[in-house]
Amino acid sequence: MPDPAVPPTPPVPLAALLAREDLALRQIAGPSDPSLVVHWAHTSEMADPYPYLLGGELLLTAGVHIPDAAGSGTYFDDYVSRIVAAGGAALGFGLAPVHDTVPRALVAACEAYELPLIEVPPGTTFSAVARAVWQLMAQARLAELRRVTEAQQSLAAAAARPDPVPSVLRQLAQRVGGWTALYGPEGAETASAGREPEAPVRGSLAELTEVVRPSGPGTPTSATHATAGTHLAAYTLSTGFVLGVATPAREPGDHTIASVAAVLLTLLTGEQHSGSGAARTSALVRLLLGGTAEEVAPLLGKVDDWLVVHACPNDQGDRPTPGAQDPADMRLRRGARQAPTPPQPPDLLAATALGASLGSALVDPVGDIVQLLVTADRQPAPHPGWTLGVSAPVPARQLPAAAAQAARALARARATRTPLVRHSTRPALDDLIPAEEAHAHARALLGPLAEHPALADTLRTWLSLHGSWDRTAVALAVHRNTVRQRIARCAALLEAELDDPDVRMELWFALRQE
Repeated sequence: MPDPAVPPTPPVPLAALLAREDLALRQIAGPSDPSLVVHWAHTSEMADPYPYLLGGELLLTAGVHIPDAAGSGTYFDDYVSRIVAAGGAALGFGLAPVHDTVPRALVAACEAYELPLIEVPPGTTFSAVARAVWQLMAQARLAELRRVTEAQQSLAAAAARPDPVPSVLRQLAQRVGGWTALYGPEGAETASAGREPEAPVRGSLAELTEVVRPSGPGTPTSATHATAGTHLAAYTLSTGFVLGVATPAREPGDHTIASVAAVLLTLLTGEQHSGSGAARTSALVRLLLGGTAEEVAPLLGKVDDWLVVHACPNDQGDRPTPGAQDPADMRLRRGARQAPTPPQPPDLLAATALGASLGSALVDPVGDIVQLLVTADRQPAPHPGWTLGVSAPVPARQLPAAAAQAARALARARATRTPLVRHSTRPALDDLIPAEEAHAHARALLGPLAEHPALADTLRTWLSLHGSWDRTAVALAVHRNTVRQRIARCAALLEAELDDPDVRMELWFALRQE
């Protein structure tokens, strides 16, 4: 039978739940294995709970469904067998208000089917048990997040060492408590770290890496296997290398930690070790030492055109919580959209992961956005969790102008809540007026806002959204009343009637010249 699809929640040791003195739970049947875990707490009085279980639950029942003559037939065997078939982790039986004791036939059935049976005393409610499970889950999730965060920091530091690839492998082996190996494009082991496993385990891991090695459409990017009491995992890198990991057990957070290492190893084994990567490093050094764009452009290789991409993490502040169905709760969430939580600045690992997915190692996190250079033959697609603004293809000497295009495209994408916006290359009104005259007109018209960048930004976003207060508030992560106050202030400083479409058009033209 296939493994049950347990809920995606941190596992809670059943022993930790039994150790809670405030619950006074007692196991009276079934195996007492310290490794037993529960993923959920679910109450049901159905005679056949199978259709309502996902697997991994602590099923709680007061025995309301038990018929009077249940002890003389196969009722309890059928009941327990269905729980086991559904993947239930344990059964909790409440002694009140229906039964004073746990039926002996139920105890016998749980022993026969090796299902842990927990006696819930009269003073302990099922809600208290469920709350305790949630508390233990929260503690486990916090510990997992802390472990992953510390591992990310240590892996990033290892990648900055003079011997980055061996350092990352060593740090990964320490963090997951196992053995790590990097396999080259031809399948040979190129580097390893940690306590080396037995030859059969190494052989199995080498075979697993061939499963994820790119061989055409549909090739998985990761795979897992277990052999000889060892958990194996393999992760393909876009550079043709494969990362292999062997650990005694599969701990929460191991996959995330290994994925971070895979991203770093992708960058470390990628084009920055090739001729083109070295040339781009030289280009960066020359720019820092005062070189001009024209002098640096030839060092970027034979790439004719580039794209500048500006990206920012999606705003999570106004998204509804999955599973929330209560109408009052939904009204509260709709009200909360008026003042969404601003997006958090991306960290270096998130930025490098985005760069790897877009096929570029030229990544620069600046403030709350990430700037990337991508070759024009790699047209970026919408990326989950990110909002992107993409410039028009330009030669290297025109990258500063492309950066301005990408910034405007990102502003438009954020304002309209569109995953990706590309700069339009069609002829515009700007092309009909000499650039110097356009800039001079813009400076004169927008002069009163020169010392108020927040007002200019609000006016630009408000105009791009056709004067929508709500959408502007969402785009800027401020309250809609703040938008109204800023726009009123703009109208006063500019001495302009912002309801006039001609005024709006002129202001929009001027704002585009900045």
